[in-house]
Amino acid sequence: MRTLLLITLLLPTLAAAQIYRWTDAEGRVHFGQRPAAGAEQIEVRPQVVERDDQTREREARSERFFDARRQEQQAAREQASQTRAAQEQECQSLRNRLSQLQLGGRFFRNDAAGERVYYSDSELEAARQHLAARISQVCS
Repeated sequence: MRTLLLITLLLPTLAAAQIYRWTDAEGRVHFGQRPAAGAEQIEVRPQVVERDDQTREREARSERFFDARRQEQQAAREQASQTRAAQEQECQSLRNRLSQLQLGGRFFRNDAAGERVYYSDSELEAARQHLAARISQVCS
């Protein structure tokens, strides 16, 4: 990773460097960053490659495809984040209810007539076991 970062940082400086080419008295070609003494300087422009319509259309199609893929991935990440948040909230709620049951005390519900009906010890134990099983299922 560091190597890739180093190469990425050095490429622009290497591309901007001037390269000189010369032929010595024996006919050998040399390249260097400094010109030979007394050499004639010739400006060489980089070759411009024109792209045809098919190439441009292919590039545009490819860009549209990648943009659509990025949007799909972003939507999937957001959906996963929302799902995780909802699951965490449910886990916290289940844990809170279990801790209330474990603290003890008298728990009741109201019946159809509005009267309090207290839970028995066996009902409370069954509720604790149910919540513990639900926590292990949802919060894993």
